[in-house]
Amino acid sequence: MVSSSSSSSKHCKKNDSFNGCSNPTKKPRLSFISDSEIQSEFSHHDQTISRINNGSFGSCPQSVISAQQSFQLQFLRQPDHFYFNTLQSSILHSRSIIKSLVNARSVDEISLVDNATTAVAIVLQNYAWGFTEGRFNKGDVAVMLHYAYGAVKKSVQAYVTRAGGEVIEVQLPFPITSKEEIVSEFRKALERGKENGKKKVRLAVIDHVTSMPSVVIPVKELVKICREEGVDQVFVDAAHGIGCVDVDVRDIGADFYTSNLHKWFFCPPSIAFLYCRKRGEEGNGGDLHHPVVSHEYGNGLAVESAWIGTRDYSAQLVVPAVLEFINRFEGGIDGIKERNHEKVVEMGEMLVKAWGTNLGSPPEMCGSMIMVGLPACLGISSESDSLKLRTHLREHFQVEVPIYFRAPLDGEGGSITGYARISHQVYNKVEDYYRFRDAVNQLISDGFTCASLSD
Repeated sequence: MVSSSSSSSKHCKKNDSFNGCSNPTKKPRLSFISDSEIQSEFSHHDQTISRINNGSFGSCPQSVISAQQSFQLQFLRQPDHFYFNTLQSSILHSRSIIKSLVNARSVDEISLVDNATTAVAIVLQNYAWGFTEGRFNKGDVAVMLHYAYGAVKKSVQAYVTRAGGEVIEVQLPFPITSKEEIVSEFRKALERGKENGKKKVRLAVIDHVTSMPSVVIPVKELVKICREEGVDQVFVDAAHGIGCVDVDVRDIGADFYTSNLHKWFFCPPSIAFLYCRKRGEEGNGGDLHHPVVSHEYGNGLAVESAWIGTRDYSAQLVVPAVLEFINRFEGGIDGIKERNHEKVVEMGEMLVKAWGTNLGSPPEMCGSMIMVGLPACLGISSESDSLKLRTHLREHFQVEVPIYFRAPLDGEGGSITGYARISHQVYNKVEDYYRFRDAVNQLISDGFTCASLSD
C-alpha cells in the first residue's frame, strides 16, 4: 500500500519529488476487510435509510474521514508551516497516485480540482477563448450527448453559445439495447456539424457514464470516430468514472478526461481530477487555466489548481488514505468495481422480475448503477412526479433512490415512464433493495398514483 505520508518515496531521485515518482503498488495481504469492518467504516451513515443512491454524492469511510480531519487540524494548528511544508507535496503525492491509476504518461497531465463541473468550466473556458482570439469562426460547432449532465449543459450555454458557437446534441434512445445505437446517432450528429463544409466541429463532449439515465457510453469508439472525422478536441466527462468503470486515459485517447473521486473512489467531497494530454501530441489541450485566478497563474494548470486561495484542501490530500482503504479489499479497486457491477445487475434483475418491468440497458452497458423500470400503474407523468415519488419513498419508506422520467413517444401508450437508478457500493446489503421492492409493491397494493401527491 502507499503510505499516507506526504513525503515522496525514499527511492526517488532528488528531483523526482517534483515529477511524481510515487507508484501506488499494492503489498500482498494475508487477509481482507471483513463485513463487520465495512459496516464499521460506514457506521456514520443513517442506519434507518436504505441508501441505494451512491451515484449522487458518493460515500467516504471513517478511516478516510479521520485522515482528512488530521490534515484540517494540521492546517489550523500552524497554517504557515502547513502551507510551506505540507500542502504542495501532499497534493503532488495525490496526483502521482491518480496518474498511475489512470495510466497517464506524466503527473503533469493530472490536475486536481473541486469537481467535474469545475473541470468542464476549465475546458469550455478555453473553447470560448477560441472565438474571442479568432481561432474559431462564428457558428463552429460543439457536439454533446442529449444525456449530458444538467450542469454541463448549463456550462455549454454559458461558455459556448455566448461565445458564438453552435451546439449539436446527440439524440439517444432510452431504453437502449446496444452501443451501436449510440455510435450511429453520434455519427449523424457529427455529419450535421460539418453540414455544407461551412462549419467545423471544434469540440466533442462525451460522457463516460451518463447520470440520468445511467448508461455506460462506448467512449473509446466515439473518440476514434472523432479523430477520423477531424474533430479538433475531445473531452470525456466521466463524473462517475474512476471506481465505477475501467479508466485508461491513454487507451481512451481523449484530449481531456475528468472524473470525480468523491463518487466511486471513496474520497470526501469534493475532489476531481482533470487529465489534459501533454502538449506536442495530437489533440493538444492548448492554454488551459483555472477560472479562479490566483498567485500561481501562468505556472501550468496543475500548479494553478493546487492554490486558488485560502480554502480547505484536505479532500485533495487524502488520496493515499483512500488507496489504503481500497487495498483492504480483494482485488483492490478492480475487485470492488467487478463486485459492485455484478451485484447491481443482480438486484436490478430481481426488481424488474418482481414488478414485471425491464432494465433500461443491457447489463454490459452499466457500471455500478443500473436503470430499473417502475410499474406503469404508478402514473409517473412528469419530472415533477418523479421528484415527488422520490421524496415519498424517502419520507414514508426510508428508501433513497433517484427516479428518472421518460416521456412516452408519440402514439406510445401504457409504456414505462419511470425508471429508478439504483447503485451498489460496498456498504450496501441485499435488504436495502428488498425494502425498495416491498415499498413499491405496497404502493401498488394501495392503489397509489403520483397524482395523489401534492406539490
